[in-house]
Amino acid sequence: MSPTIFREGPYRFFFFSRKESRLHVHVASGDGEAKFWLSPLLELAENHGLTERENRETGYHHQES
Repeated sequence: MSPTIFREGPYRFFFFSRKESRLHVHVASGDGEAKFWLSPLLELAENHGLTERENRETGYHHQES
């Protein structure tokens, strides 16, 4: 089961209710899908087909340390 949290433009934000104990969210569009860890910090965990620009549009901004 993957309940939708919300939709923003072409993106669907959702989670799998029985997948992992670490908090995360999936984001999907017609171009691909990404998974983001929510804690301890927002971090891109996986990306399948979304561009860097699309990841930024979802609210994820990668910063080099």
